Amino acid sequence: MDTQERIFGEAREEGRTVLTEIETKQVLNSVGITTVETRLAHSKEEAISFSKQMGYPVVVKIASPDISHKSDAGGVKIGLKNETDVARAYDEIMSSIHRAYPGAKIDGVSVQPLARPGTEIIVGMFKDPQFGPVVMFGLGGILVEVLKDVCFRVVPLTARDAREMIKKIKGYPLLQGYRGQEPANIPFLEDLLLKISDFVGRTPQIMEMDLNPIFAYNDGGVVVDARIVLEPNKVAAVGKPADRPSLDFLFHPKSVAIIGASENKASYGYAFMHHLLSYGFSGKLYPIQPGGRARQHRLRHSPYWR
Repeated sequence: MDTQERIFGEAREEGRTVLTEIETKQVLNSVGITTVETRLAHSKEEAISFSKQMGYPVVVKIASPDISHKSDAGGVKIGLKNETDVARAYDEIMSSIHRAYPGAKIDGVSVQPLARPGTEIIVGMFKDPQFGPVVMFGLGGILVEVLKDVCFRVVPLTARDAREMIKKIKGYPLLQGYRGQEPANIPFLEDLLLKISDFVGRTPQIMEMDLNPIFAYNDGGVVVDARIVLEPNKVAAVGKPADRPSLDFLFHPKSVAIIGASENKASYGYAFMHHLLSYGFSGKLYPIQPGGRARQHRLRHSPYWR
């Protein structure tokens, strides 16, 4: 049994759809995606032991399938330089988590060496109801929430798709080494996008994936934190075969892609989008500009380009 099959099977047996950080990193490592070494400590003493083996400074984070935003709950301590720091961090994390999530299942804490700082990147994936797996690329860390500087492509990606995704974000100058900052290794990022595309394309069990942050360096990069969400088990209803074809998606689409969309209000693409809005379409719209950047819109908020 390979790593992926074992981890997915254990999650299903436990009734979970969200893989832990350590499980996610093991899956990513198995498909050739480099992640920061991470080990699960079940006690304070084990956390200290792992820290000594890895070498200081280290990062200690809460390990729980019920907690996604670890930092917000006080579940992350970074830059721990010695045994005393790790012991204190362990106690503080457990105290914060018990207050914020009193009923959460706690597996322990994850311990990992502090990665060398680099340009923070995010690579994500989600399943669109009509188009299937979609890969996202952009600036990571808190920048993804503040700037929302991301680009989307439908799987499978080509090498050209990967290059365009990287170059089309507004933050691309940062990847080139803006004002003396270490430039990112663009071929590494392109290869990472292609590996993710190939992986999710042949792994239909995955519903969402979030690699954030990825530290990009001049000589490569490493995934610092990651999460995978699996599709819930689906059983066809009695008398309704799961493979029965349906044309409902043609008449009641949840999302529409417009090839040749334009910001020019006199264009056919803009007019088509305007009509969709006018007649009450409330799904997702993917305006595709050949040679430009694709932008995803939630139409119920505004009929104008952002």
